[in-house]
Amino acid sequence: MDAEVLRSVSRSFYLSIRFLPTQLREPIALAYLLARTTDTVADTAQISGNVRIETLKLLSNGIQGTASRDVVVELLASFISIQENASERRLLQSLPNSLARLEGMEHADRSEIRLVLEKITRGQMLDLQRFDNPQEIRALGTAAELDEYTYLVAGCVGEFWTRLCFRHVRQFASRTEDEMLAMGKRYGMGLQLINVLRDVGSDLRAGRCYFPEHELSRVHLSPSQILSEGERFQPIYRTWLENAKTRLVSGMEYSRAIENRRVRAATVLPALIGGRTLALLDAAGPATLQRRVKISRREVRMMILSLGLTLGSRRRMDALFDRCKL
Repeated sequence: MDAEVLRSVSRSFYLSIRFLPTQLREPIALAYLLARTTDTVADTAQISGNVRIETLKLLSNGIQGTASRDVVVELLASFISIQENASERRLLQSLPNSLARLEGMEHADRSEIRLVLEKITRGQMLDLQRFDNPQEIRALGTAAELDEYTYLVAGCVGEFWTRLCFRHVRQFASRTEDEMLAMGKRYGMGLQLINVLRDVGSDLRAGRCYFPEHELSRVHLSPSQILSEGERFQPIYRTWLENAKTRLVSGMEYSRAIENRRVRAATVLPALIGGRTLALLDAAGPATLQRRVKISRREVRMMILSLGLTLGSRRRMDALFDRCKL
């Protein structure tokens, strides 16, 4: 695990992953770094959408082992030089090491990483195709399209985590693998939906509206009117807020079913952060369109400390979730 790169791109994930047993830490950290790499490519707005899509295709082929590592690294060089964030530059520079580590991983873990990354990059490319003109705010057509997006970029991660844990952790959960896969999928989709809710203002300003057009049409609201008509948008926003809350409850149910205390602590942390974020979004109302709501680092550190001191106690994590005031 490239600890320095991981710490630089996600402090909270780096801290939570340290709860995990060694046999889980390496494949999960590597999958996360590769997903963050593809995400950085997808988000490099200085490069045209078509070029980003083609680069993602080649990067995906490199991860799947069907494209030359040298060709992939050479193509990514043009992305590295224009990264304004030093951590993102370091992440892209570490790609050769990440691909080498992937090749050296045991077959089952390598296959799982490739499967989840294939879905994630497909979701990222679909996003670039749907929102190909930042000067024009476009909306997704239906709720099914939003579900498809949240599954491809996050719901599949819940499935990946589940399959990995059942293989590596003895007596992983008190529920069946099929039950855990279904709950893990809903959990991941809920976490991505929280990102959509939190980033609604910045996404709209970048030409992206993840809220279904048919729902907006029912209240005679176009995507371009949302920023200026926040009150009219609130009923739609709050419906999806409630949807995210329901899916987080699945995440808590998933976490409670985990028998290994260290894995339970690492698994529940995103639900606790997500629950607190939803509470802040709920309280902010239409102001979320103008400013990005975010839980403080201090609160995250306190959650991690509390989970660590109690070794992932179910009672403690339930108390922390209740404190989120969902």
